[in-house]
Amino acid sequence: MPIVSVGRDRLFESLGQHYSDDEFQELCFAYGIELDDVTSEREMLQKEQKGKGVAKDASEEILYKIDIPANRYDMLCLEGIARALNIFNQRLSKVQYRLANMQGKRMERLTIKPETALVRPFAVAAILRGITFDPVRYQSFIDLQDKLHQNLCRQRSLVAIGTHDFATLQGPFTYEALPPSEISFVPLKQSRAFNAAELMQHYADNDLKLRKFVPIIQHSLVYPVILDTKRTVLSLPPIINGAHSAITLDTRDVFIECTGTDLTKAGIVLNTMVTMFSEYCSTPFEIEPVEVIDSFGQSHVYPNLECQQRDVKVSYINSCTGLDLDAEHITGLLRRMALTAEASPGSDSVHVEVPLSRSDILHDCDVMEDVAIAHGYNELKWTVPQTVTVGSELPLNQLTELLRLECAMAGFTEILTWALCSHAENFGHLQHRDDGASAVSISNPATAEFEVCRTSLLPGALKTLGANKDTPLPVRLFEASDVILLDDSTESGARNERRLAAVICSKESGFEIIHGLLNRIMEVLDVPITGELGSSLSAAPADSSRTGYEWKPSQDSTFFPGRQAAVFSGGKQVGAFGVVHPDVLDKFDIPYPVSALELNVEPFVFDQNYNKLQTHIMMKK
Repeated sequence: MPIVSVGRDRLFESLGQHYSDDEFQELCFAYGIELDDVTSEREMLQKEQKGKGVAKDASEEILYKIDIPANRYDMLCLEGIARALNIFNQRLSKVQYRLANMQGKRMERLTIKPETALVRPFAVAAILRGITFDPVRYQSFIDLQDKLHQNLCRQRSLVAIGTHDFATLQGPFTYEALPPSEISFVPLKQSRAFNAAELMQHYADNDLKLRKFVPIIQHSLVYPVILDTKRTVLSLPPIINGAHSAITLDTRDVFIECTGTDLTKAGIVLNTMVTMFSEYCSTPFEIEPVEVIDSFGQSHVYPNLECQQRDVKVSYINSCTGLDLDAEHITGLLRRMALTAEASPGSDSVHVEVPLSRSDILHDCDVMEDVAIAHGYNELKWTVPQTVTVGSELPLNQLTELLRLECAMAGFTEILTWALCSHAENFGHLQHRDDGASAVSISNPATAEFEVCRTSLLPGALKTLGANKDTPLPVRLFEASDVILLDDSTESGARNERRLAAVICSKESGFEIIHGLLNRIMEVLDVPITGELGSSLSAAPADSSRTGYEWKPSQDSTFFPGRQAAVFSGGKQVGAFGVVHPDVLDKFDIPYPVSALELNVEPFVFDQNYNKLQTHIMMKK
């Protein structure tokens, strides 16, 4: 969760009350946030530099480092924290955000060109008029952008924020995508002009902070750029703003633009910026809208101040919290959390209006949580559950842990591979045909490496061998994990199956070693051999109630002909082992012979009387 540093004295001034550290800690706990540390700039520098060379002018102002829930974007700055706590303490009523009246005035316009779809297709914008900055407010304004970039914006990959001194610009504005060689401007904190290609290389070579953002657009054919009517570059998102429109302490009108690949998140980011700092405008909490013409020529006005409306049942809130509150009491609690609420006449529900700043409210459960916070978690009654349950490990998981130990004692090293793999690795590389009825396919795979859910553990084990060709031989690996198989009888249409796979790579095939591992596993499971296997091996009695196993010759194309077998138990095939076919080894780039075993362990989950035990949690409808 993000940690926000705020000046203690400035925070207390905004709260209208002074607290001791313990009192403020209690207030934070009551609201669902946490006072993580009490420190100062000088103290932090001393810790970082171990007391050496700390600047004498380092501030000794007391700083509160407050741990904020990751979904509370409205509390990532001092203004948001103070506003939320003031409403919680009932010192401040709800804040009414509004758009400036543009009747008789020209609304600024941002036009999105169609070619931006090649790189970052969305943009939104707004203006804060008559804003008053001081050093603390200015730093909070910058810090909020950084926090949003790290959190909601996913390191600028989804959304990038640009803030500009509107007095230095002239609208209307355009959001375009141009070849790098055609974009030239003086970037922020630089003294000379760069074209975009030069700038990318400059940051990649010299700037530790910005180099991590360069790959987002570096290999695009065109780069996104925002221009004013004089073709002055405002920003090259998501990398840097132009020096021409840099905001300062003297800035009075701020033009805010957010560009990105996710329009919903861009809207949330813009709303967060304008709601947090519109209180410093000449008309508090008033935002000047901007008309955005999208790439299809359709007009939209941002920010969108329409509040989310929802009706939440009182019975639902009470059942989840264990309380017995009436609708009027619930509405009062919700108002302390900045939600506008009214009891719905003649119904078991409250009507809730979610403010622009509370983008974290997505479901009725979020409203219920706010009721619990406002009521006080410490005030919730302790109750005994109506159902009797005993927590325990699933027998299948217990068995898996025992098998891991046995394989390790047999000299095998455990691996853990991806549950997703490519279609070729799962089928073609193993010389299997996809029948369309076994593998779960990913509808929109991010890469060709993750196209299907694995139906076998062997591709992961063989791929691991291929990636470790320089490891001294022999290499013995095993994995005990799940495969995913299509199954129409389940609610989801698929099921997990626990399997054990082992491979040995050596200058010789190692077939007898992998066969010995199978026998050792069955020995520790107390599963007897059945069938006519020769006089040296005793078969289980025909009338035995014990689960037995046997192996028979097979024709699996993954293995070498004549050097393979299928494992059977209870009349069903539960596994296979053998020497891996050379063509399969070639596909996985393995230069040495390999023997492999794959076994379904679920048929062997039984108690001392050989009664089957539960292997998976069964969900009741």
